[in-house]
Amino acid sequence: MICNASVEKLRRCYFFLFVLNLFIMNGIQYVTKETLEQMKAELQHMKGVERPAASRAIAEAREKGDLKENAEYDAAKEAQGMLEAKIAALEGQIATARIVDESNIDTSKVSILTKVKLTNLNTKKQVTYQIVSEKEADLKCGKISVTSPIGKGLLGKQVGEVAEVTAPAGLIKFKVEDISI
Repeated sequence: MICNASVEKLRRCYFFLFVLNLFIMNGIQYVTKETLEQMKAELQHMKGVERPAASRAIAEAREKGDLKENAEYDAAKEAQGMLEAKIAALEGQIATARIVDESNIDTSKVSILTKVKLTNLNTKKQVTYQIVSEKEADLKCGKISVTSPIGKGLLGKQVGEVAEVTAPAGLIKFKVEDISI
């Protein structure tokens, strides 16, 4: 018979391995210098502020008595495990990040950091997207991930070419009208 503490430790271990696997599999991530600086600042905040707070929460819970029946201690340990997984994931992202210099971007074809003016051939509506890394993607700001279905479909296309994108809604055709930075 496995006790609850062993099951909990096993669950944490599987979660950590899952997160670690996600970031090993992702490979290189292209980001702007500003995004890399934001990532580093976030990591410093986690290590310098959140990690000590998690340790204090565990210490306070430990002082409240028997650890076998201490739900507050278990919750604090769980929160610490989640924080450590986030730190490991962010460290992995930073380690695999490569800065893209806008001055070296070729605007003759769609690539990361280019702004692309498109016409949806199904609806005849025009939209403009900037192709960015997953970390920078924000559809409300017109930034789509290079790994999204539309981003993948547009990569390498030139002005005048049509990109056929398979999306959950079906096949969408976009005509590339303009490429800029």
